[in-house]
Amino acid sequence: MQPLIDALIFIVDDDASVREALAWLLRSRRLASESFPSAEAFEAYLAEEPLRAQPHCLLLDVRMPGTSGLVLFDRLAERGLLETLPVIFLTGHADVPTAVDAVKRGAFDFCEKPFSDNALVDRIEHALGASVRAIEAQRTRQVLKRRIDELTDRERDVMNCVIEGLPNKLIADQLSISVRTVEVHRARVFEKMEVKSAVELANLLRGI
Repeated sequence: MQPLIDALIFIVDDDASVREALAWLLRSRRLASESFPSAEAFEAYLAEEPLRAQPHCLLLDVRMPGTSGLVLFDRLAERGLLETLPVIFLTGHADVPTAVDAVKRGAFDFCEKPFSDNALVDRIEHALGASVRAIEAQRTRQVLKRRIDELTDRERDVMNCVIEGLPNKLIADQLSISVRTVEVHRARVFEKMEVKSAVELANLLRGI
């Protein structure tokens, strides 16, 4: 995978030597990073600097003084950030079962200390790829929402009937309008949603 020059990796670990080693490793692979000594410090950063629309991932220590990595993970999940900010837990052998459970709950992966540089970077690059896809999906949903917002109430009624597979005659009967009116609204829906068929429209809306 080619380096993602606009990507940013967050490192949250209470061990300064681990933070420095990870930052050096990422620099050697042309990946930018920001380091934090605690979950509290990272949360304060997020409060001041909301995540931008760029690929991210988070390298997160499981055990830390104060707020643990697991608690921070749960807070990020509650805020709906895990799709665009995949979490890779850094864990000691004793915490592997805990990390496995976190993966089941939405963490991207975990890496056991001491870790292989190549294996960790490979996981980071896959996490960044997932972040890219999530950001693109969010943008697509935003575009679709804007298109739907531009529809009139009647056009939305017709659209809902169209994606149910109803023919124009049944739509007209259901909405108590003429077939010609249905045809006009249907054409406007296709134009505003930028589709050419009912199948394409249904597939488009399935992703919302």
